[in-house]
Amino acid sequence: MPTPHDSPSSTALPPTMRHVGLTAPGGPENLVIAEGPLPVPGPEDLLIRVEAAGVNRPDVMQRKGLYPPPPGASPILGLEVAGEIVAMGAAVEGFALGERVAALANGGGYAQYCAVPAGQALPIPAGMDAATAAALPETFFTVWANVFQMADLVEGETFLVHGGTSGIGTTAIQLANAFGAQVYATAGSAAKCEACLGLGAKRAINYREEDFQAVIAAETQGRGVDVILDMIGASYFERNIASLAKDGRLAIIALMGGATAEKVSLAPIMMNRLRVMGSTLRPRTATEKQAIRDDLIDNVWPLVEAGEVAPVLHAVLPFEEVAQAHRLMEAGDHIGKIVLTL
Repeated sequence: MPTPHDSPSSTALPPTMRHVGLTAPGGPENLVIAEGPLPVPGPEDLLIRVEAAGVNRPDVMQRKGLYPPPPGASPILGLEVAGEIVAMGAAVEGFALGERVAALANGGGYAQYCAVPAGQALPIPAGMDAATAAALPETFFTVWANVFQMADLVEGETFLVHGGTSGIGTTAIQLANAFGAQVYATAGSAAKCEACLGLGAKRAINYREEDFQAVIAAETQGRGVDVILDMIGASYFERNIASLAKDGRLAIIALMGGATAEKVSLAPIMMNRLRVMGSTLRPRTATEKQAIRDDLIDNVWPLVEAGEVAPVLHAVLPFEEVAQAHRLMEAGDHIGKIVLTL
């Protein structure tokens, strides 16, 4: 069986690596530092020596046993990394050993080494540190795919994002603003609302004190917004539909408020020609993910390289504090991304 050392193009590699293991599905205390073999990159893969790994809500779900990895993916948690290419498959083109990249992983990011499809890797902008770069892939892939590719947000339109201070939310506010949309965001505290405004939102709505449907109606003179990016699901569905303008689009990417919307009238969808769509990122094919990556390079990376948009970092913790990173994620008090460094 081939090993990373047998890769057509590689540097000297150790026989084993440290990674985050899971003793059993459950709480953060079940996350432990373990040792095991390096992943073997396939013909179209890069092997990355990980310098930093992003922490995302799907990691929490996987830890709990609620989000199993897709077939063929590493069982190790972690969906985004930044680091140095140390080996490449025979079919890889356009990358070089020693190049530093940020990459969307199908799994395996909480480790010293991670194999990722080359089509899911992006060059780290000059001068950007690994922790910041590791916070890029998951949120930028997700926002671009859902808000711009699927929901077709364009300059001059209005946009509402729920969870405005999450990693997804902070990215969505910045990108929508950069591409000329008028942005609204919901968040759960005055401090979080201030953060949304600082990132470019025209109006931030404290959902603990205000009804976002009423605020959107007032802000848009009853018209509604053109696009909504929603992570809540069922409990917001009816109000989301009521907050959309004619020809509006609702993109659902998570179900934190439930998966079943009961007794919801479909009439507004018909009368206002609304589009309701949903997606998940991890199960997409390598070809689909590469198409998102290519779009990011063409349309978004110039903004990242110019410093016009950037991840918001809430906490950067050492690899050994992975349990604390998960506790921070579950507490929901963070503004921006949580990152582990190795």
